[in-house]
Amino acid sequence: MTSTFTIAIDGPAGAGKGTLARRLADHYRLNLLDTGLTYRAVAHALLRLGLPLDNVSAAETAARQVDLAKLDRSVLSAHAVGEAASKVAVIPSVRRILVEKQREFAKAPPGAVLDGRDIGTVVCPDADIKLYVTASAEVRAQRRLAEIESIGGTANFNEILADILRRDERDMGRADSPLKPAADAHLLDTSEMAIEAAFLAAKAIIDDVLAKRNNA
Repeated sequence: MTSTFTIAIDGPAGAGKGTLARRLADHYRLNLLDTGLTYRAVAHALLRLGLPLDNVSAAETAARQVDLAKLDRSVLSAHAVGEAASKVAVIPSVRRILVEKQREFAKAPPGAVLDGRDIGTVVCPDADIKLYVTASAEVRAQRRLAEIESIGGTANFNEILADILRRDERDMGRADSPLKPAADAHLLDTSEMAIEAAFLAAKAIIDDVLAKRNNA
């Protein structure tokens, strides 16, 4: 592994990019950042203080106070926080503050795997590897339903699907840093792939780049 090595993983909600990012970070011994948690942390702070999600100055203050070392997934993964986060994420000044923090994280040795919506296009446009992980909305909704049921919860498939389609529209349609594949990203459709197959496909892409770099 060279001095710092960055793997950027983008894609819509529920495509499996978070699980893939964890597997790759473990395998290549790189730092890991789920950038979605940074937006969730801002949203969580506003919800906790009872402030409107469109309060720009409060959102900016919360963004500056986000500590990447203290992102608590168990708290931030709540559905209500996720819904709030996608509304906070459309505020350009909040994005700028968090993107700066994310870039600093990526620079720390030995490198990092970052997953989110705009890593390959905005946060780390010079990343060594860019992956765009996607899956059909129906498959993503089914996975989310299975995840909820696996921890004893109940949910409605059609409501989850509608929620995913709403989030896709918000993520892909926003004016600032919309979700889209980077021009040089490797596309990975996991609709009919188990996580192991997705990991092996991503690993093959990364190993090929590393081999070419080492032989250069």
